[in-house]
Amino acid sequence: MITAVVSLTGLGLVAAYGLSIASKKFHVDVDPRLETIEGILPSLNCGACGYAGCSGFAAGLLAGEVEPTGCAPGGETVITALAEFLGLEVGDVVKQIVFLQCGGDTEKAAMEAEYEGVYDCRAAILVGGGGKACRYSCVGYGTCEAVCPFDAIVMGPKGLPIVYPDKCTACNKCVVACPRDVLALEPLSHEVRVRCRSADAGGRVRKVCQVGCTGCGICEKVCPVEAVKIENNLAYIDPGKCVECGICAANCPQDTITDDMLPRAPVFITDACNGCTICAKVCPYDAITGETKELHVVDQGRCTGCQLCVPRCNVSAIVVTGEELPVAAAR
Repeated sequence: MITAVVSLTGLGLVAAYGLSIASKKFHVDVDPRLETIEGILPSLNCGACGYAGCSGFAAGLLAGEVEPTGCAPGGETVITALAEFLGLEVGDVVKQIVFLQCGGDTEKAAMEAEYEGVYDCRAAILVGGGGKACRYSCVGYGTCEAVCPFDAIVMGPKGLPIVYPDKCTACNKCVVACPRDVLALEPLSHEVRVRCRSADAGGRVRKVCQVGCTGCGICEKVCPVEAVKIENNLAYIDPGKCVECGICAANCPQDTITDDMLPRAPVFITDACNGCTICAKVCPYDAITGETKELHVVDQGRCTGCQLCVPRCNVSAIVVTGEELPVAAAR
């Protein structure tokens, strides 16, 4: 018994000595700033930054592998705090949210089968594509809602997800989980969007969806800033060029492009007008008239509230009336 105790004690001492040496040899200095950064981060461990969790992002930040803006769920408050702590400069933080690139709900999209099975989009597309005739459409079985850790998505009564902008953190989980890629991140300020992803020809689109993009090109032709292009039978709006005038949405024959700024308010020209005629030239609806060097006027029956003239007035004589246009007039 004594021999066994002595032997175990000896082994324990040898092991302890070995561990002591190993801890010194393989010791890794931890940056003291790491703990502070982890305290600033929201501790959501959502993976939106590309790292497994907030601790990984913090380490990547210190290593210079990522910018403070990489933590989208943290928002402006967290990004600003990180930048101040690390002595970095960040530009304007643009809040992003996820939006649905599909308008084909159960009333507007044609169905070719009825799915019965696990309530999951990824499972549904394995069985006849999920039921809808359009192979680019939202499947509608709530995978995005299930994976959202912030309760920012709920399935609507017509089979399409509804996103709550105030809850969405742009964590990207729903975008990755969507098997049809109909979810995308865009700036919250972008109000005019294409609600379709179909690359099919116009004839096929008309058969399967009432609001699908047919690639007719009208939106591209009427856009005053060349922000809309037709690529692969589908309209695309460049957020960097778009001025949110809504003209493309107002002229879309399929109602594929939506304008979340409706109803819009018309404009009024004050006595500060110097008659330069710039406003009349940029108005795509010929709603502004007037002679050179004379007060111009706005035809309220023609004005759609696109407000393209407002930033072009060099004497700030054009103001928004504050009286909202009815939707029908704005269209």
